[in-house]
This record gives sequence, structure tokens and C-alpha cells, in this order.
Amino acid sequence: MLSKVLKPSNLKRLAYRLAKKLIIVPHHQLTEATSESNGSSWVTTGDDPQFIIHPARRIPSRSFSKGWYLLRVKITEANHQSHVGKLYSNLQKGELTTVDVPWHSTKFVNRLFYLGSNNSMLRFDPCEAETEFTLNTFMISKVPSFIAMRHMKQRLYKLLSHVDDVEEYLVTNRKLNGGKLIETVYEEYNKTFTTGVMEKSYPFWVEFDEPRALLKMKQTFTQAQSEVKFSIILPTYNTDPIYLKECIDSVLQQTHKNWELCIADDASTNADTISTLKSYAQKHASIKLNLLSENGHISKSSNAALSMVSSDYVLLLDHDDTLPAHTLSFFAKAITDNANAKVLYGDEDKIDEQGNRHQPHFKPDWNPDLLLSQNYICHPVVYKTSVLKKIGGFRVGVEGSQDHDLLLRATAGLNHDEVVHLPFILYHWRVIENSTASNASAKSYTTDAGIEAIKYFLDQSGQNASVEKGKYPNTYKVNWALPDEQPLVSLVIPTRDGYDILKQCLESIYDKTSYKNFEIIVVDNQTTCDKTLGLFSEYTNAKANFRVLKWDKPFNYSAINNFAVSQANGEVVGLINNDIEVINEGWLTEMVSHVLRPEIGCVGAKLYYPNDTIQHAGVILGIGGVAGHSHKYFHKSEPGYFTRLHLVQNMSAVTAACLLVRKSVFEEVGGLNEQDLTVAFNDVDFCLKVHSAGYRNLFTPWAELYHHESISRGEEDTPEKVARFNKESEYMKDKWKKLLCNDTAYNPNLSNTHENFSLR
Repeated sequence: MLSKVLKPSNLKRLAYRLAKKLIIVPHHQLTEATSESNGSSWVTTGDDPQFIIHPARRIPSRSFSKGWYLLRVKITEANHQSHVGKLYSNLQKGELTTVDVPWHSTKFVNRLFYLGSNNSMLRFDPCEAETEFTLNTFMISKVPSFIAMRHMKQRLYKLLSHVDDVEEYLVTNRKLNGGKLIETVYEEYNKTFTTGVMEKSYPFWVEFDEPRALLKMKQTFTQAQSEVKFSIILPTYNTDPIYLKECIDSVLQQTHKNWELCIADDASTNADTISTLKSYAQKHASIKLNLLSENGHISKSSNAALSMVSSDYVLLLDHDDTLPAHTLSFFAKAITDNANAKVLYGDEDKIDEQGNRHQPHFKPDWNPDLLLSQNYICHPVVYKTSVLKKIGGFRVGVEGSQDHDLLLRATAGLNHDEVVHLPFILYHWRVIENSTASNASAKSYTTDAGIEAIKYFLDQSGQNASVEKGKYPNTYKVNWALPDEQPLVSLVIPTRDGYDILKQCLESIYDKTSYKNFEIIVVDNQTTCDKTLGLFSEYTNAKANFRVLKWDKPFNYSAINNFAVSQANGEVVGLINNDIEVINEGWLTEMVSHVLRPEIGCVGAKLYYPNDTIQHAGVILGIGGVAGHSHKYFHKSEPGYFTRLHLVQNMSAVTAACLLVRKSVFEEVGGLNEQDLTVAFNDVDFCLKVHSAGYRNLFTPWAELYHHESISRGEEDTPEKVARFNKESEYMKDKWKKLLCNDTAYNPNLSNTHENFSLR
């Protein structure tokens, strides 16, 4: 490990100290736009916009001299997308040297680069798209070589997670390449930017991380696992023989040999399909084949395959998909490790017609509300045969979403430990023209079938709820009915002064909330502002469901809310920040409809910054050490990771900026921790206590509000604040270490540094 690491804050200070004023000239496909924000705003008129960068005239040489430089950039883009900028040097020599600069709207990027000779100018191409952006910060600072080395190593230690000893790896590469160590480090450093994103690309992950994970798993295999037998059911219909052979061959190549393949062909009219099936069945005794005489569609043919099963466990396989060679071995291990397992599933990716792997889906652990919003489990799934027999196999009438229907019925009533997730790629889903994998809208009837499947599940389980289409194909919104007598909701809003934001908050709640049975409890923490005190009086006189409680003690967020909840009259309590602004009138109805479900604990809302980017869409544990916000800074129009920004789902925690919970649950877990967590992480701690008590926490995107917290919110800026924050952070790490290391609503293959669902 490095004995000394240059902290980002130190690097920033160095940049500000060494930066010289630059002359930035629009050169190609750029038109200046008017903007009220800090920085210069531009509209690109093509896909090749260019700036020319000159050093300040006061620099005697009027050139960027040979050496190491730090580029520091912050750009705000109109659509809040990610882009890859490019920095060019050696322009005058005609030997362009390119440095990739991937950036995401509103985030700072630090990028080191090396100039091998003097340059009178550089060129910066911000993107390759027609868009509008503001160049908030653009700084180029010359830095000493030892600073450059430290910064590059710091990044490599973070991103080369597949390498056990980074120093040894770099030294070995230097010897192989015959160069200096700093040259080798720079080469490896540059590789981390060449994927077009801030993290490793999926091909890079497949090449390095996956083999390392597989090796670690294989080292724990035992002889007992070989006794687990699988029946793989494979319905076929006019399958292209090329893909059919690849599919069956992937079964034959399994490292786990205790299996049978049960194939039911749905009266194919393609002679080559039938010939291929017969050939395999004749050569391999473990393959059972049933050639159906009449076409009955996917559910009937799947049931025909299921009728041939003789094993305790069933794995579903589509006729043009493939299994990695280790799939059955991993499931066998999971079965022996989890005695109660009745349904098991893994992660998956897609494979194109040329065999290239892409678009991995790294899934959360068992997430019942996400399954009601989308068939996130999809492939691969292993069922205990007795479960499928009990529910009668596949249901006719939901073709197109028969797998989703089967999952809903098979998991109904199962405990958390009976549904097991394996965080490994165990299935390759074939993408061919007009396939559902390629284009969900190519088979629009699948969404209708999914609605029928969810409706049936809700009816059979006695739930008072309805279902409708979601925002995207094959996504759904379940509407949970409220009781005839709607419960009182106590909305707790702590404040100190803050007249403008509190007034906006109160007005938006009263003017834009369709749910009427609520009370507002404002907790006054030593307000001295006359206008704010006047606002208290105004609302107290005008609104029967408004009152003010006094908290004449130093600020303690946990204690303030605990006190207010103890005085609340509602069956449901809502913790609301004073800088919240309601957007959609159904926000409270939506949140109450979930919080009244007996199995649900805390319910969180979808919060936006004023510029319509995501401030909160659920909390991810472990980000930055303790917790971060899912999809932070994504634009509200973006789908998010596999459309999760628009799906109701279970999360380990949600923010208390807008959180609803039943008062009985709040009291059951002892409320917020006012001894150890006075300011930070008290909401995460509270949610984890609720989670540990057996409730499911939930995020809903259908309750939308603005959170007027500043995007550029300052860091802890005094020694006292830093000490308090560090103490609270350490408390969380000590108390919740196991959960922080493995958020069940996330995936260990995804980043614990960034909030954008990029690869770890």
C-alpha cells in the first residue's frame, strides 16, 4: 500500500494554487448561449465541437512547457448525460496526441496528462453530440512528477480491484515493457479512462474480475454438491439450428454432470429443428425429447417438458440462450449452502448474434416489490420441483409473461431465506432481431400478459390492489387501496428560521396534496427571524391541522424528531425537511398506501434537485463507506439502471428528508438514535433498525418532490464538524458492518464508490 496518498482536497488546493489563467477560444461548431449560471454556456452545432486553449499571455514562454499537468473540469449539460471529452496536444506538429476525459454533468473531473514537448496551444473537444452545456470550471495546472505519480496510483488502487498487489503488478509491467515506472503507471492510468465511463467497461470486467470471482467460488466446492441433480426444461419451436446447437452444447459442457435435459418441441414446422433435436437425443442418454403433435404455445410446451422431470430441482432454459459452463456447479453449491432454498436465481447478460457479451444485469437479492414492478429475476431461475408441482406448473393465458407469472406464484408466501440470489453471471440471453431481449416493445403483448399475471397474483393472495402499465414496456405500477377511513398522518418539519424555504414547503403541502387527513407539526429550534415567527402565527391561526412545538435546545436532529413523534396524533408519521416542495398531488396518497401494508416499514419518495436531477431515489449502503443516494445527479427523465428510477422497489434505507412510517413501528425500534447520531446517518440507522425488525423498506418513484438542498453543498468545514461526522461515520461502520458491506438491495459487482450503478 502507499505510505502517502495525496488527498483529493489537497489536490484541489494544489490546482487552485498553480493554475494560470487560460485563454479559451471556441474554434468549431460552438455558439455562445445566454446563461444565468456561473461559467460560459455553449450550444454545439454539430458532433465535433472544439475549443482552442492558449496559456495566459503573462506566461513568458507563452506555451505549455514539457511536463505533467492536471486538468480539472466541471461541465453542466442540458440533458444531464455522460460524455467523453478529448484533449489534444501536438497540434502544430500534426501528430495529435489524445487524452480521453469522460465526464458527467455537474461533477468535477480530475485528469492528469503528460506533454512530451512544449505546446503553444491545446484543443479540447467537450463531446460528440449536439447539445447545450455550461463550462463551469476549466483549469490546467502544471504539477511536479511526484504529485502526478501519487495521484495516478491512488486511482489505480481504487480501480484495479482484480489485482492483489498493485505495486508488484506495476513493477512487473515496467520490466516487461522496458520502461520507467512512471511511464508504466501513466499507461495503466490512461486505460482507466478509455472505456468512455469512469469505471471499467464490461469487457474489462469479463476479462479480469469474473475469472477471479469464479476461481474463488470453485475453491469452496465439496463432493456433496455433486449429488444435487438438476432437470433442465427446454421448450423449443422452429429454433434456428445454429442457436439450438449452441444452447444444448452449453448444457453438455457443464462442469456439474448430474443433470437431465427435458426438451418439449411445440410442433415445429422447421425440419432442421426437428432433425437437430433427434440427433442430440440419440447421442446423449441424459436428453429426453417429446415431439408434441399440436402447437400449444410456450406455457403448454413448458408444462410438457416439466412432466418429464425426475430431479428435485428444475432450471428453465430458453431455446436460443446459453449457460456458462459453471452455472449448475454454482447452483449446486448454493443449494447445499442454503438448506431452506426453494427458488434460486443468478445474474445474467446478453449475447449478440456474433457471441459478444454485453448489458450485464447485476440484480439485488430477493426484492418482492421490485418483482411486482418488473420481472427483474428473469433468467436464470432454479425451482425446487415440489414448488412447481404444488402450483401446477405454467399457467395458460399469460404467454409472453409466463415466467413472471410462474415466479409470482412460486414465491408467494415464501420467507426471505427461501429465495436465494447468486451474484454471478450464470446465463447468457440471446439478442436477435425482434427478440424481447433486443427490444422489449417488439412484443408489446408481453406487457399486457404481465398485467394479467400480477392481477392474478394480487387476487389469489387477497390483496386489495390494482395494477396498470408502468412508464416502460414490461414495467408495472401496483396501486394499493386505502381504507375507507383514511388514517391521520402527522408530518413533522423541524426548522430554525428559514422563512423562504419553510413558506414554500408549507404552501406546496397545503396547495398540492390530495390526501387531506394530515396534520403538520413544525418543530421550532430556536428561531429568531421575525418573518418566520410571523409565519408560525399565520398558519396556527389559519389552519386547524397546524401546530408549532418549541425545541429550545442545541440542534439534535434525532432528538427533535423523537420529541415531535411523541407528540404526534397520527397513526402514520412523516419526517419532512423544511426545504421540501411538493410536485405531484398524489405524493402522500401513494406513500400512505404503501406504509399501511403490514410488511412495509419505511417509505421514501423520489426527490429532485431544483434542476430536475435526482437527489434521492433510495439509499445504497456502503457507498463512500456508509451510504449514498441511488442514481444521484441522473436527470429525472432517465430510466436508470434497468429502469429502476421508475419502479417501486425495496431498499435497505431511504432518506428522512421525506420518509413515512407507522408510529407503532417508529416506537417499536426506539425511534432515531439521539445519543450517537445527532446529525448524520440517523435516518440510515433508523431504516436499518426497521429492516432488522423484519419489515421491508420501500422506495416509490410515484411520490415526487423537490429537495432544495444545494447540489454544491459544502463539506464539513470546521474541526468540530469534521470530528462529529467522523465519529458518527465510525459508529455506523461498527454497528452495521455486515449490512454496509453487502446491501441486499444492491449487488456486490456494482460500484461502492459511485452512485451510478457502474461496475465495481
